[in-house]
Amino acid sequence: MVNELLKKAKSILFADPNLLYKEERHLVNQSFYFEGTNGKAVLLVHGWTSTPYELRRLGKYLNENGYTVYAPQLKGHGTIPKDLEQVRWTDWLEDLEKSYAFLLQKENRIYLAGTSIGANLVAILAAQKKDIAGIILMAMPYRIKLETPALFFAKFLKIFKSYNKKRYPPTFGVSTTITRLISYQTYPIQSAIEAHGLIEKSREALTEISQPCFIIQSASDHVVQKNSLELIYDKINSSIKKKQYISRAYHTFISDIKNDRIFQDILNFMEEN
Repeated sequence: MVNELLKKAKSILFADPNLLYKEERHLVNQSFYFEGTNGKAVLLVHGWTSTPYELRRLGKYLNENGYTVYAPQLKGHGTIPKDLEQVRWTDWLEDLEKSYAFLLQKENRIYLAGTSIGANLVAILAAQKKDIAGIILMAMPYRIKLETPALFFAKFLKIFKSYNKKRYPPTFGVSTTITRLISYQTYPIQSAIEAHGLIEKSREALTEISQPCFIIQSASDHVVQKNSLELIYDKINSSIKKKQYISRAYHTFISDIKNDRIFQDILNFMEEN
């Protein structure tokens, strides 16, 4: 049985994300739940305009190592951009709170891991729920690049139109990245303003976090302010905290990592804490 688990884990670690995507397109806009065997669980939280699928491969890997894994789809996601129009960031936090309560009925020890805006949500919940065992913050924006002018421009642009189109850097924003394939490519400008409100709230929450924390960011992240990782690391009050950069990776790197140790590093962090 041990050899079978190792074989499965290895297949996930070295699987080509794009080949998996071709086989699993029917799963792109679905929450997922994998029951584990070790009495511990992890709640995975996707990013803004994306879906739980960007965390599915990580979820499979953690499940094959014994963890119960749950990744809910946040309100307004996985359908059409219009469904984000009336959604507030507090709705996403409510989704997370309900998902955490659901897992508490299953397991006693629960970890939270989020990517991008999902990490901001994790930070807020961790500040409120001290019984969370540990958190993994991936690609979390402490601030976005050029945040003040970007927010001003969004509010100004909203006067003339309701939607905007995403733009990507030529190096890491290629059309084959998984998050780009599964996420909305246009978005309500008001939803972007809501996401900024979430970022602001999560900054306030950082000093209230005391659980073990693992912070991971791409060294080439084109979305977040360059020193976001360092600022988060310095402000969190956890006695156990670890930081790590991923080289040559897109902002939400976790869905496109191929032959990288990051899955193992996340597992090791959870096992050690």
